[in-house]
Amino acid sequence: IVLLSIVTALHSVSNKNIYYDCPRDWIGVGSKCFYFSEKVENWTSSQTFCMAQGVQLARFDSPEELEFLERYKGKHDHWIGLHRKSSEHHWMWTDGTEYNNLTSPRGEGECAYLSGRDVSSGRNYTHRRWICSKPNSFTASV
Repeated sequence: IVLLSIVTALHSVSNKNIYYDCPRDWIGVGSKCFYFSEKVENWTSSQTFCMAQGVQLARFDSPEELEFLERYKGKHDHWIGLHRKSSEHHWMWTDGTEYNNLTSPRGEGECAYLSGRDVSSGRNYTHRRWICSKPNSFTASV
């Protein structure tokens, strides 16, 4: 019985997500942390800022995450991690993953941003605020 209890306890710990507090100035939602800039930069400089923190421009994976980002960003437009080579190409996240078309970005630009209550696209050189995202958990293995 003791051995069975130990095996059961180890199994229950073996693949659990462990959540941490998000860093200062980051907001935690679900299994992610988000950083909302107050400065403005072009899309490339915004991604460079995020990469310097070891993360990427924001990625949303559910309608709930997108709704949170749209509400929390306030009235300002914010760059996110969607981009494409041209209007004939598919949208990709900065990590190289193809976008699932949860919502279609408006416009003919190569870089996506949150505007009002929509995902829009614009030219890389336009200066906007930005959002970085990162996971706030890791999977523990025993």
